[in-house]
Amino acid sequence: MFKGIGVVPNWQKEHIHDVIEKIKGFFSTYNVPLDIVPEKDPLLHLSSPVQEIQEWPQKVDLVIVLGGDGTFLRAARELAYTGLPILGINLGHKGFLAEIEVDKLTVSLEKLVNNNYYLGERMMLQTEVLREGKHFASSISLNDVIISRGPFSRIIKLDTYINDHFMESYPGDGIIIASPTGSTGYSLSAGGPVVNPALNILLITPICPHLLYQRSVVVNKDDVVTVVVATKNADIFLTLDGQEGFALNHKDCIKVKRAECVTKVIIFPESNFYKLLHDKLM
Repeated sequence: MFKGIGVVPNWQKEHIHDVIEKIKGFFSTYNVPLDIVPEKDPLLHLSSPVQEIQEWPQKVDLVIVLGGDGTFLRAARELAYTGLPILGINLGHKGFLAEIEVDKLTVSLEKLVNNNYYLGERMMLQTEVLREGKHFASSISLNDVIISRGPFSRIIKLDTYINDHFMESYPGDGIIIASPTGSTGYSLSAGGPVVNPALNILLITPICPHLLYQRSVVVNKDDVVTVVVATKNADIFLTLDGQEGFALNHKDCIKVKRAECVTKVIIFPESNFYKLLHDKLM
């Protein structure tokens, strides 16, 4: 049995307190302690891990995330280097990242305590920004890295390289570099392909390119994607998982590659990505 379970709720979700009480009641039967991120710590707005999460590797065996995809993404980044697996319970809308819907909560928790599940790994992205040739910032993300123009900017130009070999100079609204997990996010809306999240590849998808063609490029998991800002006097932003980011300058160099860490996820035997794809999008 588990020594403990961490719980990351999105406290802003409707009925979240009821769901928490159900989880408490279930695990009390098995004498499994829960460590719940308190309501005073709004996880989605933190710039660094909360104290509870820093201590979790010694206290819990897995983490339950309650919310939508945004909550899952933030938790995944906070937990990436802990090695703790995540079970996502969807309280949002599309909920591609969560393993189960809230109406299947009790059945799924029973499978959990009966060890009727397996662990999967999801590739993450490591991003480094170089400014004037020097390290400026770095971070990890699960879904994607987006370089895009501001609301009042005109078309921007982004020179893109694969392993230092020039690939394309994209004029348009920006570019998305996505992991397989992120293929069902913004990349999909921009016309990118859907990829099974168990794969290890990178997707490069232009956003509204001012070209006569619009095609995503799929590259190897060991490739390094480099994007150089080639536009002057424009508002250009880097965004990670749609939650973290900052403004970019002319000639900033953004390098994206597979991260050394992964997101571990709990998967139940009956789960099927292609059925989920049909149910959510078709």
